Amino acid sequence: MASKAGDITQSEEWQKATAYEITDEDIERQRQLVGFDEVSKMAEYVQTASEDSIRNWSYGCGDDNPLFCDPNYARKTRWGSVIAPGMMVGQINKPLKGDPIPDEIKALKKSLFRGIHVFVSGSDWEFYRPVFPGDTIYSFNGEESCEVKQSEFAGRSVINVRRDVKINQRGEVVAVYKILRVLTERKTAVKKGKYSGIEPATYTDEEFAAIEEIYAAESVRGAEKRWAESVDLGESLGTQVKGPLTVTDVVCFHAGGYGFSPYAPTVGRRAHKNRKRIAPFYVKNEQGVPDVAQRLHWDPKWAQAIGNPMAYDYGVMRENYLWGYLNDWAGDDAIITNVHDEIRKFNYMGDVQRVSGEVLAKREEHGNAVVDVAVKFVNQRGEETVRSTATIALPSQNRPLPLYPPVPEVLAEKAVRILARHRELGGD
Repeated sequence: MASKAGDITQSEEWQKATAYEITDEDIERQRQLVGFDEVSKMAEYVQTASEDSIRNWSYGCGDDNPLFCDPNYARKTRWGSVIAPGMMVGQINKPLKGDPIPDEIKALKKSLFRGIHVFVSGSDWEFYRPVFPGDTIYSFNGEESCEVKQSEFAGRSVINVRRDVKINQRGEVVAVYKILRVLTERKTAVKKGKYSGIEPATYTDEEFAAIEEIYAAESVRGAEKRWAESVDLGESLGTQVKGPLTVTDVVCFHAGGYGFSPYAPTVGRRAHKNRKRIAPFYVKNEQGVPDVAQRLHWDPKWAQAIGNPMAYDYGVMRENYLWGYLNDWAGDDAIITNVHDEIRKFNYMGDVQRVSGEVLAKREEHGNAVVDVAVKFVNQRGEETVRSTATIALPSQNRPLPLYPPVPEVLAEKAVRILARHRELGGD
């Protein structure tokens, strides 16, 4: 029987969905996977970049920088065409062919952390080259670490770091993306109710007008070089605003190309097949319809049922907003070489983020003049929701057009081997 409308927590389905626990066996199996790399067979919505997909991704992130959106403008830049916003590469993927996974690895991965919720809580990025229209992106990945911690939000949690190495059709390493994931029990989060007292944000006309003023004052550095010599320690990177967050923002982010892998929620007959593939991911809603657990990003009733006061964004959304903020300041000729970010708080529907940053250091690296910067996102409650540091190679008198850093030799060699094996096995 379906539960009464609006009372998900009284249903048998909800009790089942929140009964899964983090086990010592799962933790031990996860630790045994550390260090094993495998090719990614995931098919993301975008597998080969195009002018259209790059523009749509940019628009889905609220970014209208002409370097990404206007081919006529971009042809006149050092790149000769539009290029993808840096972090878009994390969401482009075509399946790679590779040798069979050893049976012992398959056994370790089978039903690992079944029914346990996953949050993206931060990342580390190293960028080695841009993505151009026509570039196909593949990846191989593996677990780097597994830690157990006590979380204020959900009791015992597991902190995993996975490394994704993104390569193009030439076997060149484009970026290394290390993803910090927090695994929590749904039922423990509900019992703790740490954030249950947070009320939805509301705004007066005057308060919203102040937000609009910040948007109106934002600017894109673009073709005007930001010379390293003219940058001072402590210099502000300016102020931007993101939000207030709406379900529309989440929809636009997905429409721009943010995929759902490995869960792959979808529609119709494909959804039917997916329900058979990963049944615990589907939990009945108040109408008795199995729907994705991922809906907590747009369904307030489900978000509340598992311990949050309302729906909230993806951490990946704010990471991409962060990248756009950095690029707006740095300009077309600069290269963002590294980003580290920590997603420290939820960003709930209605929340607004004010973004600010400053220059921490100036130095040389790989022949480039680089600056280290710090950025933070602060919401309307005065909470720091994102903390980040980044390294940016700026134009200098000695090197007016900075270069990407070299790929570590061992990693470059591994990427070439993996793509060659893909082709030997019949991959295109």
